[in-house]
Order: sequence, then structure tokens, then C-alpha cells
Amino acid sequence: MSPVSEEVGAGDAVPTAPVAPFEGSEALGDEPKQENGGEWCSHQTLLSSLEAAAGDPPPVTAFAGAGSPPEKKLQKPPMPPPKGGEAPFEPPEGGWGWVVMLASMWCNGAVFGIQNSCGVLFKAMLKEFGDPNDPQLTFKTAWVGSLSMGMIFFCSPIVSVFTNLFGCRKVAVVGAAVALVGLLSSSFVSSLGPLYFTYGILFGCGCSFTYQPSLVILGHYFKKRLGLVNGIVTAGSSLFTVTLPFLLTVLIDSVGLYNTFRILCIFVFVLFLAGFTYKPLIPSAKENGEKSKSTFPPAKNIFNFSIFKIKSYLIWAIGIPAALFGYFIPYVHLLHHVKERIGEHVPDETLLLCLGITSGVGRLIFGRIADYIPGARKVYLQVISFFFIGLMSMMIPLCDSFGSLIAVCLFMGLFDGCFISIMAPIAFELVGAQYVSQAIGFLLGFMSVPMIVGPPVAGILKDHLGTYDVAFYLAGVPPMIGGAVLCFIPWVHEKKKPREKASPMDGKTMEKMLEIKSTSEPDSYEKPRKESDSVI
Repeated sequence: MSPVSEEVGAGDAVPTAPVAPFEGSEALGDEPKQENGGEWCSHQTLLSSLEAAAGDPPPVTAFAGAGSPPEKKLQKPPMPPPKGGEAPFEPPEGGWGWVVMLASMWCNGAVFGIQNSCGVLFKAMLKEFGDPNDPQLTFKTAWVGSLSMGMIFFCSPIVSVFTNLFGCRKVAVVGAAVALVGLLSSSFVSSLGPLYFTYGILFGCGCSFTYQPSLVILGHYFKKRLGLVNGIVTAGSSLFTVTLPFLLTVLIDSVGLYNTFRILCIFVFVLFLAGFTYKPLIPSAKENGEKSKSTFPPAKNIFNFSIFKIKSYLIWAIGIPAALFGYFIPYVHLLHHVKERIGEHVPDETLLLCLGITSGVGRLIFGRIADYIPGARKVYLQVISFFFIGLMSMMIPLCDSFGSLIAVCLFMGLFDGCFISIMAPIAFELVGAQYVSQAIGFLLGFMSVPMIVGPPVAGILKDHLGTYDVAFYLAGVPPMIGGAVLCFIPWVHEKKKPREKASPMDGKTMEKMLEIKSTSEPDSYEKPRKESDSVI
């Protein structure tokens, strides 16, 4: 018989005196081998130790021969750490986050307040650069504001990559600087052509790089209050939309279009300073790469196209752009339509005032309501908002009085605020906090196509048909179609949850599986073969 370690039976008392090396070997026969305190314990011992997880088992005496290992206690195997090796991040729900919220509010106000007031700038550009004999004057001028708004969304996928790499603060500050350069350059051009680049592309790209980080940074500081905070932040654009049209009208009449651009640079400079408040609580991908002695993370982590495998997000990324082909048309062409349909004597800026006020109210109300709607069912709020936005767009040509147009704009602004305020909360629900930056980035990138194309197409219809009626009728169709597509999201998202609950396996699940296996197969182990015995 080869020299093997002395074994103790599973139900025997623990010996307190040395036992001869070969005694008991034949008496134990085929009984399973038990732990002897050394590193030669069998697989059955590991299973037995898992069964004793409720408390500390008694010490097992080591083999008594010379040079035997010291006496040890069986210990419960340590639980594996959460995936990623770190505890889940929990936002502080306040603190410095309130300052960040105010800075993000200014960002939304400065960016979209200027963009939503493009109707005032549009009329000023027609007078400053337009040729009354040009049959495509409306089409050419509409491209300036349309490009600027479209570039905010077109650059978003790239912005999401830079945000993941360098963090919200750096991206927002650089973006505000680019926007400042573009807007200042627009005040020195002498024709419509250069405005396509300075105001349309340069200013639009800068706004994109400073806008998206203002949404992403909110998830660093808030979770339970994210819907309310997001509503307050996006209400900033409503506040500016209410006031800027009147301010721009006064400035253009008093100091001209060029100096108006220069005064608007002050708003963008404050936006540049506000970007420094975006103190990140979650490290960027580049910071994680530096910790692992790597300059950049893998490309697959930067360009994460795997989020499109999430069917609910894929439907969302299709339905939202489909709904927006007519969304921006009223903001660009409504004031010009009122001037032609009702006359010069009406204060057409009041319509933008109504849009801004009710949009701000809608963002606050529906942002708070979204906090009480569980999961992906928040999408139903967007479905309702798109239906009413489309309906109100179709009613604009039917309004022959200024009062009826005010009523239409009040309802349109209310549901516009609903659509905007729950964008970020829905993204968090569909893809999670880890991928929300790229999820929003890809979505805004897709939104750029209808935002750029819509107003110029309406301008072509106006130039050829002489009125905006057909343009506004057609502008109401896409929101209804897009809203119908979004109705499938909650059903698809809920269908995915049972599979997600069954897939993860943490330490407790693995321990339970081992316990079941050890109790259900107590006699399934045969005497080990000689070559697999534990040998000293």
C-alpha cells in the first residue's frame, strides 16, 4: 500500500491523539475521504464545507505524522464581489448637484432659447441678406437656423464618445468656447453664404458639445429625483424662449442684426463658465484606462453599438426621429406665416411667448409625473405628446384669428415640454446608467436628419405654393406615426425582464447550487483511483 494521508470518516468523532499512518485505512474502505487539514483535501470536503456555511464547524485535527500541516478551521468561502469589482454607484441626491442643476438649466436656456427664437432672426436675415426677386429666398434663409439646430443633434454620437473619454466638464467647456467663436464670427459676415458655416455649423456644433454633457451629468448626482430635476433643467429653455424673442426684437430694431449676435455672445460666455461646475462623480473611460496603465479603453467600449441589441431602445431610436420631421417647422416659419395670414400689426412674438411658458410648465409637471410612472411605461407620455403636437400643427392653417393661434401654441408648448422633459429618464430606463450617454448621443444623432430637412422642405412648399398651409398639414403627420411606433416599447421591454432576472448568477446563487448538489448526491463519490489520491 502506498503511503497516503490518514483519513477521518464523515461521521466519526474528531481524534485527539496521533494515529498510526496506516491504521484505519482498510477499515474505512470506500467511505469518502474527508479533510485532514492539508492541501490534499478531496472535492467532497469542499461540498461539505459549503453545507456548514451557517456556522463555524469544529476544528479538524491534522495528520499526526511528522511535518504535518497545522490545524485549521473550515471557513465559509468568501462571496465574490459585484460585477466590476465595485459596489453599485449611488448618486448623492443633492449637495453640489443643485449647483450643477442650475448650470445645466442655464445651458439649456442659452442653447435652445437662441435656437427657438430663430423665427425672429429668420425675419431679420430675410431683410438683411434677402433679395425680394429671389424665388427661393425662404428656402435659402431657412437653412441657416435649420443647420444650427440640426448640428446640435447630428454631432451627438461624437459628443457621447468624447464625454465617455474625457468627462462632462472638459467637453462642455470646449463646446461652449467653439459656440462662442461661431456666434462672434457670425457678427462679421456680409452675406448669407458664410452664415451657413459660422452660425449653422460652427455655432451648432459648439452647442451640441455643451448641451449633451448637461444632461449626462445629472445622472451623477440624482436618481430618485431625476425626473423632477430634468424637468427643472429643461424648463430653462422655456424661460429663455419666453424672454429672448422680445429682447431680440428690441435689439434688432435698435442696434441691428450684427450687434445682436455680439450681445448674444455674453450668454454663451456665461455658458462657458457654467461648464466648470460639472464635477464628475463617475470616472471617465480615459481615467479608468489610466488606472489600468492604458491610454484609452478598447474601441468596442468607446463605440458601443451593442445597445442596439436592446430591442426597446432600437424601437425608441426609430420612433423618435420619425416623429420629428415636422417638429421644428412651427418654430422657424410660424411668425412669417402669421405676418402673411393675419398682418403686420399683430405682436407675433407673443406666440413664442405662449410656446415657451406652457413648455416650461409642461416640463415641470410631466417631469414630476414621470417619477411616479414605473419603468418603460414613461414612453406613453411621449406617445400622448406626439399625438397632440401633430394635431396642433394641422390646426395652424385653420386659425384665421390671432386668439385661436395663441390657443394652439399654448397646447403645443405644453406637450412639447412633456416630450423633452422625459428624454433622459426614458434612456436611463431602457439602457441603464452605464450606457445612457451613448444612448442619448445616438438618438440625438438620428434626430438631426428630420430637424435639418423639415424646415427647408416647408420653405420649398411655401415658395412653390405661395402659402404655408400644406406645409403645416404635412408637419402634423410624422408625430402621429412616430407616436404609434413608440407604443410597442413597454411591451417589448417588459417581455425582456424575465430573461434578465434568470441570467445573472452571483455568489449566493452559486453557493446555493453547490449546497443542493452536495445534499442531493451524498453517495455519488466512489473511492478515488490511486493516481488521484492525495499523496504527501
